[in-house]
Amino acid sequence: MKHLKTPAAKAMIAFVVVTLGLIVALWPRGGDTVPAGGLETAGGGITDEAISPEMLAQARAEAALPPCPQSSAPVPAGAALNGVSAYCLTDGKPIDLGQATAGQPVVINMWAVWCLPCRKELPVFAELYRRAGDRLDVLAVHARDGANKPYALLQFLDEVDVRIPTVADVDGTVAKALRAPRVFPSTILVRADGTVASISPRVFDSYDELAELITEELGIDLTGGGS
Repeated sequence: MKHLKTPAAKAMIAFVVVTLGLIVALWPRGGDTVPAGGLETAGGGITDEAISPEMLAQARAEAALPPCPQSSAPVPAGAALNGVSAYCLTDGKPIDLGQATAGQPVVINMWAVWCLPCRKELPVFAELYRRAGDRLDVLAVHARDGANKPYALLQFLDEVDVRIPTVADVDGTVAKALRAPRVFPSTILVRADGTVASISPRVFDSYDELAELITEELGIDLTGGGS
């Protein structure tokens, strides 16, 4: 057992302990639910301490997330997100994703605050949001586990300086509708007709990697200057 006493082994053990501690701390408690008023009245933070409406409002202001997508186009009958709702972190209100994204290609990043690779990847999607303009919608979808803790999610996004439209999949219906794998992060590309073009359970290390996939699967060229 001498090999467990080396500096490298001790560092690895410390990393595992800290990682497990973070997962336990961020994992939602079994009785958590979203109040009738939506995420605006949900109080949980990283732990189960009470979060006042004022604290939540301040976290929302500091995160300064862009508005969630909106569309007045008719929803295609075969759209994967037809009739699927989630909660927009920008204002804490429910959003009909099928209607909100109707007629527009969508790049969806399935992530979680307790997912370490997600922290590395989210800035890539923030860059995509800045470059995409009106050519497609970019949407971050937080996994069901931890989605009913908006204070923690808003603080995390502010900490990593990621400003991207984000919804909370509090009941898992978004993941189910998209047939998303239980792998985080995962990227799902949706065509303008609402059908799923591709599912990529992987980490994108650069904007160029993500832009190439979008060109291949959606036919939208955001490579190079991206403008």
